[in-house]
Amino acid sequence: MSGAGAAGRRRFTGANWKMNGSGIEGISWLETVQAAAADGSLAGLDLVLFPPFTLLPVLAEGARGAGIVLGAQDVYYEKKGAFTGEVSAAMLIEAGCSWVLAGHSERRHLMGESDEMVSRKVASAIESGLGVVLCVGERLAERDSGIETEVVDGMLSKALEGLQNPDPSRIVIAYEPVWAIGTGRNASPEQASAMHGHIRDTLRRITPGGFAEACRIIYGGSVNPGNAQSIVSMPDVDGALVGGASLEALSFLQIARAGV
Repeated sequence: MSGAGAAGRRRFTGANWKMNGSGIEGISWLETVQAAAADGSLAGLDLVLFPPFTLLPVLAEGARGAGIVLGAQDVYYEKKGAFTGEVSAAMLIEAGCSWVLAGHSERRHLMGESDEMVSRKVASAIESGLGVVLCVGERLAERDSGIETEVVDGMLSKALEGLQNPDPSRIVIAYEPVWAIGTGRNASPEQASAMHGHIRDTLRRITPGGFAEACRIIYGGSVNPGNAQSIVSMPDVDGALVGGASLEALSFLQIARAGV
């Protein structure tokens, strides 16, 4: 079974636990994934677990055994200093991280992160050697006003503008329509695919070389086992960023295997 998605891009599935989970639950989750991987069905897939900061060192050994890479849900852009409560890229790497989320909608809209802050976080993480899942997406009012592409383009341009020769193996774009998360409205596979195609067109315009063709664009709007297959099978959709449905290992695995 191949893990290659559209245009041969390697499929990427992330489990964002948000502020959930414990050490015991995490170890059990990883054991379930490790057992499932024994039949080779996960070969060729990039699977990344984004647990709370406190669980990163607790789960590092189990993640290696399960073939899962660890990521952090956030990062601060300064290397060190008087920034109470923040965590630097170097600290994350020491804790066992290889990836980090940047610009998640909850960070933008609940914690007030600006496009400039997201841009600085992306640059700091990349400079330190972390891979970045850059989250972009419009709110309900922006979708209803017909300005969704302008909103997403602005987020992309600001976040990537300072990068020189970005490496597509270390940057993943996650499209998360905020209007499809907890609102009762769901993005159709066609809507998801249309925005993914637009994002790739924008990347062709604002990034050098073949970055746009090689960069993976994943979907992050209330993905679950019931809708994953129809979404990730669409053109330009290279995987998923999974929230609540990732807390159960078997649910996450079903989504990860969808479309391959």
